[in-house]
This record gives sequence, C-alpha cells and structure tokens, in this order.
Amino acid sequence: MADIETYRPRRSVLYMPGANDKALEKAKTLPADAIIFDTEDSVAPDMKIEARAKVAAAATSGAYGNRELTIRVNSLETEWFVDDLRSACEAGPSGIVVPKVSSVENVERVEAMMDSFGAPDHTRIWAMLETPSAMVHAVDIATCSERLAVLVMGTNDLARELHAALVPGRHPLLWGLSKCVNAARYAGKVILDGVFNDIRDPDGFAAECRQGAEMGFDGKTLIHPSQLDAANEAFAPSAEEVDHARRVIEAFEEGIAAGKGVIQLDGKMIENLHVANARRAIDMAEAIAALG
Repeated sequence: MADIETYRPRRSVLYMPGANDKALEKAKTLPADAIIFDTEDSVAPDMKIEARAKVAAAATSGAYGNRELTIRVNSLETEWFVDDLRSACEAGPSGIVVPKVSSVENVERVEAMMDSFGAPDHTRIWAMLETPSAMVHAVDIATCSERLAVLVMGTNDLARELHAALVPGRHPLLWGLSKCVNAARYAGKVILDGVFNDIRDPDGFAAECRQGAEMGFDGKTLIHPSQLDAANEAFAPSAEEVDHARRVIEAFEEGIAAGKGVIQLDGKMIENLHVANARRAIDMAEAIAALG
C-alpha cells in the first residue's frame, strides 16, 4: 500500500464550535496543528445554517496562519448534510470531516458528491470511524479512496453504540482503536485518536495522549484549548529522541562506509528499521519546527 503522505503535523486537532464567533476568533491564536470548524455536535439544530456560513467564511479568511483547516459537516443521514457538503466544497479547506462513516458506500457517496460540487483536489476526506460497522469495515474504508486522507476516531459515539463504558485506560475500546490504527497503516493514511471528555483532569488526558502515541496514532482530536500543550508534547519526538535518531543515522552510515557487517550504537544492533524510524523522527521534528 502507499506510504503516508509527506509528514504534516497533526498532533493537536481542535474542534471549534462553528456558531461561536468568540471561539472562531480565539482559534486564530492557539497552538493547534489543525482546526476542525464544527457544524455537527457542538451546534444546536436552530443554528446549523448560521454555523455553515460562519465556518465557510473562517476557512476562506486566510486568518489562521499555518494551521490546517477542516470543516466537519453533519452526518450523511441528516437534513443538513447535502448543503453542508456543498458549502464546504466551495470553501475548499484542507479536509472535510464526515461523521459516522460506516462503509465503503458512504465514502463513495461523499467522494462523488464532492466531485459534483467542484471540490478542489487539495480538499480531502477525513472519515470518522465511530460505529460497530466502521470497526468491521475499517480496512475497506481506509483503502477505498485516494481522496480519503485521514481517519478520525469517534470514541464517544463508538462507546455509546457498543454499550461500553468510557473508563481510564479505555480497555473496552482498545480492540477497535488497534484495528483502526492497523487499517490506517495498511492503507498509508493518517489516523487521529478520539477526544478526552474531562477538561478538569489534565493528568488523565496526558496519560491518554501517551497511550495514543504508543498505539501509533498520529495525533489527537481535542475539545478544549487547555489540552493543546499536552497533545503537542505527546505526539512529537523529544529532543533526546531526535538526538538519538541523528546518532543512529550517523553510526549506520559510518558503518556502511567502513564495510562493517554488524553495526552497533551504545551496545545495541542497528538495522534498516531503526534507521527508518530515526529518519521519521527527524522529519517530524523538522516539520514541527517549520510551523514556527
């Protein structure tokens, strides 16, 4: 399968309510790698149309610097979906976040409609996986479209549909999270972890970020600006890791040049896989630094 696109930091991906002018303004100054301008869960039904216009204006304003901008539309079965998608295609953000993608047919429908609405090539599908059906069909969903670039875990809805508890450590959901990470890696797509609900529990949030990073997620979706720093730290290589990565590459290149059959660093064997991981860490660090 294809390799993941050239690394773009998506450590922290912050939902911002699309009908809230104050929140949209504040997002211009926050250290988020990406913003999801939301018209779904955070917007009341009587504000949906107004939010649609506000998020389109925000996405086209040029006022958000290097932050990657996306728009979350309402789900496919709602009365707002078609007009939401048309408006988002006209705005042309980096991505359109589609809730409750549960099948290949869902993706194919979204892609066909985006083509008919004239969505620019750079506007990609971000598919939310948050149903039992999505868990069953994760690989099929991940591989069915070149326009689909990012998978987003919807852990709240998934837990609700599974009748599972949202508990520290997330053991009821780990099987599904792992399955979706595997699907993303098989398809060469980016995958984002779901939200952490309790903004009064920074320690619990930091622990869940570490868990997500250890599982292989590329970043985490967030519900509050107070969560940004911990996410940015957890999903980035540390200075020590970058330094070690440079030493791995240097030792490997020196060993190859000297014709050594066995290459070691600090008493540990170095193989191609270690070099690949080291180069990825350096690429990540450089991309993050470029954000300024």
